[in-house]
Amino acid sequence: MARSALDLTYVLYDETSHVSHALALLTLSPILINPAYAALSVQTREILYVEMWAGQMLCECFNYVLKKAIKQERPHLEMGDGYGFPSSHSQWMGYFATFLVCHFTFRHRFVTTGYRIIDSLRDILLYIFIISWSASVAFSRYYLTYHTAEQVLWGYTIGIVFGLLYYTAVELVPSRAPHGLLGSLKTRLLTSTIFTWFRIRDSWTIWSDGGLDPQYLRWRTTWDAAQALQMKKSD
Repeated sequence: MARSALDLTYVLYDETSHVSHALALLTLSPILINPAYAALSVQTREILYVEMWAGQMLCECFNYVLKKAIKQERPHLEMGDGYGFPSSHSQWMGYFATFLVCHFTFRHRFVTTGYRIIDSLRDILLYIFIISWSASVAFSRYYLTYHTAEQVLWGYTIGIVFGLLYYTAVELVPSRAPHGLLGSLKTRLLTSTIFTWFRIRDSWTIWSDGGLDPQYLRWRTTWDAAQALQMKKSD
């Protein structure tokens, strides 16, 4: 019986290097992000996560088309099947980081702590984390010799451009011009029978933080009332 390795989670690295081991784990990020998309989409029913997930899959399909069209080999053929240009992991993380950065820049607003310097520091650290994570995954593809520097840089750049254009089309333009073509299309989707059945919504059109603070305050009010009632019964 012929057997083969599952390339999806099969990563070769230098076992004598802690850096290589860490990057081998980090390079699996795209595989872990997919179930996160599914969990967020099902649990929150937010159209944002559905859009982001759909865009990620479109970006991956675009990568597949580019690889088949360009047909550039990997630097080491034994490191994996398929062509190497552009790097799909790098393109994946370029898209992922760009979409998130755009969302936190143009639509999402965190509840203020009351201190401007703390709010600014929080935002800076968030951007640093997102960009560092995505760039580290891209770098891992080069360090582990799965791709050349050119394949990684092109993949990451294509992901950034794809993410920027896609976010503009599905989020930025509809939110800034709700009565325009893209805005009207999004409104029709949100009011359609299927979206209503599945309770898919866009909380950022109502709350700048996506409804996190209002939902928490509602829960806290109900919880405090329940606690007070229990205390009264115990007395």
